[in-house]
Amino acid sequence: MKILATGMACVVAATAFAQTSSTTTTTNAGGTAVSTSTTDLNGAGTITAYTPGSDNISFRSETTTAPVKYYYTKKTVLVDPDGKVVEWTTLRPDMPVTYTYVKEGDRMVVTRVTLTKPVEVYKKEETTTTTTTKP
Repeated sequence: MKILATGMACVVAATAFAQTSSTTTTTNAGGTAVSTSTTDLNGAGTITAYTPGSDNISFRSETTTAPVKYYYTKKTVLVDPDGKVVEWTTLRPDMPVTYTYVKEGDRMVVTRVTLTKPVEVYKKEETTTTTTTKP
């Protein structure tokens, strides 16, 4: 009976594992095989580097100290905690976020970035001080 129960547990675990992961391998024009994972993976951390117009963003996750580079595309969505779309120009280093990504070959491509705090928290007021001297 114990052997049967153990066997059933293994089958259930194997089935659950098979359902949570999907990988497609294709060959590009250069003959190189590229694997693409269609499983959404999630992470949480802090933005360490983002340059508008680039194709990548770096996050420092909650579990590692070194930043990790992720790529994004035109399909990548940036939203606030309420799910409203936010402009990419609002991103700054040290913003805490959660993100969803997939693996495409050796690259991790972000599909969604969610700010953990509303954008208003990060807006800075600019003040200009002008000093004039009398001749």
